[in-house]
Amino acid sequence: MSAIAKARPTDDVTFVRKAPSEVLPELTMVVLLRPAHTYSGGIKPAGSTGAIVGIWGDGQAYEVEFREPQGALATVPAGDLRPA
Repeated sequence: MSAIAKARPTDDVTFVRKAPSEVLPELTMVVLLRPAHTYSGGIKPAGSTGAIVGIWGDGQAYEVEFREPQGALATVPAGDLRPA
């Protein structure tokens, strides 16, 4: 089986590595630059705000919690958000 056939859907996601000084700390309020899929199956549109509750890969991606619906979570690549 080729490597392409074995690839999972998330294997083609490219994360932008930020310099350590650019890593956003937990509880920073952020704004989505692109829509994000939540773990519950919803979609948060670009412009939605949330708080960073986890940092993955030295800032390559962030776990973001949104106010609505209550407790909605999404893992967002660093390039898809900015500080609020």
